[in-house]
Amino acid sequence: MSYTARTFALPELKGLSPDQIAVHLALYEGYVKHTNLILDTIQKLRTEDADGNAFVINELRRRLGFEFDGMRMHEYYFEQFEGGAQPSGTALQKMACEKYGSWDGFNAHIKEVAGTRGIGWAVVYHDPKAATLHTAFVNDHELGQLSGLPILLAVDLWEHAYMVDYKPAEKKTYVEAFLENVNWSVVEGRLSK
Repeated sequence: MSYTARTFALPELKGLSPDQIAVHLALYEGYVKHTNLILDTIQKLRTEDADGNAFVINELRRRLGFEFDGMRMHEYYFEQFEGGAQPSGTALQKMACEKYGSWDGFNAHIKEVAGTRGIGWAVVYHDPKAATLHTAFVNDHELGQLSGLPILLAVDLWEHAYMVDYKPAEKKTYVEAFLENVNWSVVEGRLSK
């Protein structure tokens, strides 16, 4: 099995330059490359001498979560920009308003979570068992995810996501630009699944 880097039909984005997107897409492609490299290397080591290579295989398995989740989180990230529409009367809007008081309250909460000091992700999840949304700060994409909850929105807060266009102290401005460019119908589609 081998993964292929996806291509995304990205429109011109407000506040995120083509150079920034190109740098970020290259980083995503690195996650895909390293996911494949780890899987191929594990298979090769198992074939050669599974017992003798057990330590190396185990360490590669630990690293796989970082590379695989980095690949997948970036796919969530970039596909959110394809197209562009604001919700109106959708299930997502209803859930957001119930939990956060209004659509603006929901967006303010995303900005608040995204403003957490440090690198990582602000992730909006759907908890189908409780019929609610949760917004969490995830330090590393393979650590701290809310187990089993579908991801609706992923805001990349690592500096590579914005350092071409913004200084680290301007992360707040980047988050505002990010939210202006989100195609909420993509996010809504994730809720529908």
